[in-house]
Amino acid sequence: MTARALRSTAVRVQALRAEAEELEAEIVVLVEAMAPELLRLPGVGPISAGRILVSWSHPGRLRSEPRLRRSPARRRIPASSGLTNRHRLNRRGDRQLNRALHTIVLIRMRIDPATKVYIQRRTTEGKSPREARRCLKRAIARQVVKLLERGPAEESLTAANNLAMAA
Repeated sequence: MTARALRSTAVRVQALRAEAEELEAEIVVLVEAMAPELLRLPGVGPISAGRILVSWSHPGRLRSEPRLRRSPARRRIPASSGLTNRHRLNRRGDRQLNRALHTIVLIRMRIDPATKVYIQRRTTEGKSPREARRCLKRAIARQVVKLLERGPAEESLTAANNLAMAA
């Protein structure tokens, strides 16, 4: 590549990075207005919180953790054969929500001491690391549903609607 092409690419990368930072700042404002307690959970950043809020959409839509699990294709489907007892994941559902939960799991496994203890306990119980992550994903889904179903105050909901209309 020539120096001109590299310079041009670098300028585009800088512009896209600046635009991404602006958009993330807008997402933070919207998430803070809708569910500020969601951002206080370990491992939940503005992008993951935004994805969860988009999938959740309103109180009562996902009334329980099993509904949230079914939504991102977390429900297991039997795939056993002979003496082998296995399950595979349902490939339908909200894959973006599943990805957000997976990202939260990976971050928590890296930074949260309580999560490290949980994963260690599950693996000593005989679960594989993959099964332990699946259990952790379910636990996080339960935590998120409880948090969101408590609901924001009416004034913060109105403020979020006003912010969304202004944007």
